[in-house]
Amino acid sequence: MRTTLHHRRTSKGSSGAASGTGWAGRRARRTAVVFAAAGALALTGCGGEEKPGGPKETGGASGATTAPADALPLPKLDGESLQVIAVWTGAEAENFKKVLKEFENRTGAKVTYVPTQDAMLTYLGSKISGGTPPDVALLQQPGALKQAVAKKWLKPLDSATQAQLDKNYTKGWKDIAAVDGTQYGVYYKAANKSLIWYNTKVFENAGATEPKTWPEFLKTAETISQSGVTPVSVGGSDGWTLTDWFENVYLSQAGPEKYDQLAQHRIKWTDPSVKEALTTLGQLFGKENYLVGGAKGAVGTPFPKSVEQVFTGGETPKGAMVFEGDFVAVNIGQTKAELGTDAKVFPFPAVGAESPVVTGGDVAVALKDTKAAKALMTFLASTDAAQISAGAGGFLSPNKSVDPSAYPNDTLRDIAKSLIDAGDDFRFDMSDQAPQSFGGTPGKGEWKILQDFLRNPKDVAGTQQKLETEAAAAYKN
Repeated sequence: MRTTLHHRRTSKGSSGAASGTGWAGRRARRTAVVFAAAGALALTGCGGEEKPGGPKETGGASGATTAPADALPLPKLDGESLQVIAVWTGAEAENFKKVLKEFENRTGAKVTYVPTQDAMLTYLGSKISGGTPPDVALLQQPGALKQAVAKKWLKPLDSATQAQLDKNYTKGWKDIAAVDGTQYGVYYKAANKSLIWYNTKVFENAGATEPKTWPEFLKTAETISQSGVTPVSVGGSDGWTLTDWFENVYLSQAGPEKYDQLAQHRIKWTDPSVKEALTTLGQLFGKENYLVGGAKGAVGTPFPKSVEQVFTGGETPKGAMVFEGDFVAVNIGQTKAELGTDAKVFPFPAVGAESPVVTGGDVAVALKDTKAAKALMTFLASTDAAQISAGAGGFLSPNKSVDPSAYPNDTLRDIAKSLIDAGDDFRFDMSDQAPQSFGGTPGKGEWKILQDFLRNPKDVAGTQQKLETEAAAAYKN
C-alpha cells in the first residue's frame, strides 16, 4: 500500500538520507513556520477574527449562474446527474455543498451529496456490487485509494484534470494520489494534524504557559490539574484521534526514517521504537486525573464533544486542552468561544529533537468515466473550487494557487501558509496510509487496539503484539 508514498518521501534522497542534514534543515524551517503561525494565532484578537463556519459567499454559493471571465471553463451538463460521497457532516458538509452548488450553477448538472461512514471501502463495495456506484468519492486514506485501484473501481484522471493538478499542486500531493505512476486522485482538503488547542482563561487562571516539549507539556498538565480543571480532553470514541496521538509522538521521538518504515510495515509493531512511543503516550493516558472523565470517559467521548468540553462552561470548562488538526476551528466555531482570544493553539510538543508535523487529507476520486464525473474532478482540482471552501472556513487546501485572502480569518491564513510553505516536506498520517482494515475501520485494527490501550496504558507489550498481528494480516506480510 505504501510504494507510492515511499517514492515521494525519498525523492530527495534515500530513506536513510531523509533523517540527515538536508531533511533536518528543511524540518527546522518547517517547524519555524508552524511556530510562527501559532504565534500569529495567539496574537490574533477578536477584532480581526471571524467565526469559522460563517462562509464567505462566492459564485454559485450566492446563487450566481454566470462564472467570472477568468473562471475555469466547464462543459454544459444540462440534464446530467451526479452523486458525490464523503464522510463530512454538519458544518463541513454544508460548506462542501457550496462548492457543489457552484458546479451546478456553472454546468447545469444536478449534484447529490451523500455523507457516509468512515469505512468508505465497505460502503463503496456495497454500492458497486448493487450496481449503483457514486460518480465521485472523497477518500480519507491513501491506503484506501490504492485498494480501490487494485479492485479496479477507480478511473484515471483525464488530461483536463491532470492539467489543473500540474498547475496547482506540488509533486508530493500528486504522488500520494497516484498508483504505479498513474494519477487517480486529487487531494481536495488537507489537514495539519499537529496542533493543540487550549482555553486561554484556564491557562491564565492556572498560571500555565504554552509548552514546547513533552516534559513541559506534562508539567503544564499538572499545573492545570492543580488549579482544579482537568488538563486534556480526548475524543477516544473516534479511534482515529488516538492514531494521531501515537503518530505525533512516534514521528518526533523515532524520527522520519523509522516513521516511513513503520508506515510501510518494513519494521514490526513489536519494534523497540513503538514500545518507546507507547510508553511515552502512557505518561498521559495513564494519568486518570489528566483526562476528562478518566480513561473510561475519554474512550466514550466523540471528537466534536472533546472540543466542546474545552470551549464551553465559562471559566470552569471540563477540560483545558484538546489535540487535533486545524479542523478543530470548525468545532470551536459552533461554540461561543472566539479564536485568538478564548481559544489559542500551539504546535504539538517536541518529544524528540523536533516538533512533529503530520498531515492528513481527503482525496477526490472518480468511479465513473463520464463527462460529468470528469468535469467535477477537474473543478475540484481547480483554484475556483478550493477558494470557495477556503472562504467558508474550517478548511485547508493543498492547492498552492489559492489566494491566502480567500481564507476568512488570520488563524486559517497562517495555518494554510505553513502548509503551502512546507512544499513536499511533510509526513502523511500513518494510519491513513495503511490498509483500511488496519488503519481506518471503526471498532477494528489500530483504532480498536489503541482504544484498549487508552483503557490500560500499562499493557505496552500486549498492545504491540496485537498491533503487529493485525498489521501483518492487513499487509499480508
